[in-house]
Amino acid sequence: MNYTPKQLQIMSFIRDYRRERGTSPTLEEIGTSLGIHRVTVHQHVGALVKKGAVQKLAQRSRSIEILDREFLPKPTIRVLGRIAAGQPIEAVEDPDDYVELPVGQVPDSCYALRVRGTSMIEDHIDDGDLVVVRPQPTVDNGDIAVAIVRDATANDGATLKRFYLEGSTVRLQPRNPDMQPILVPADQVEVRGKVVKLLRDL
Repeated sequence: MNYTPKQLQIMSFIRDYRRERGTSPTLEEIGTSLGIHRVTVHQHVGALVKKGAVQKLAQRSRSIEILDREFLPKPTIRVLGRIAAGQPIEAVEDPDDYVELPVGQVPDSCYALRVRGTSMIEDHIDDGDLVVVRPQPTVDNGDIAVAIVRDATANDGATLKRFYLEGSTVRLQPRNPDMQPILVPADQVEVRGKVVKLLRDL
């Protein structure tokens, strides 16, 4: 759609407001933020309605809904930290790290981890990639799991590997021919989730 500069400002403000607060701004809030009078905002919004860019429901102060898909707020997924594709490392969280995703790309409740290392390279998971993890306490043999490995010193390390339960032992299998599997007593491994998607270039 063709927008005037002020209409672009208004569309961007509505999109950002909805992303941050989950609801639409009032005309007063748009005007205050952009430094224009409420009447002028009303005129611009009316023009946007005629273009089919937004719709406005009657009798509601927060009734502006975006119709132009280019301005729909994209969902975000939280990047909890980094995960080792190699030897287990201490989990590092970054609560301010988020990634925007196209609508419907990942299931609800999932989170993402940034990969460090190349032990899963044959599964096309490389250093710097993002993996989407569905939290769950168990996985099937052969699944790519986020596993916490506990050692005798009570230090915990997080790693990304294919998971195999073999009797009383867990084999955390890399997918790199130059690396050996990690063999750990089953009671020293805690599964935190299953990798359900790989994200790249984000």
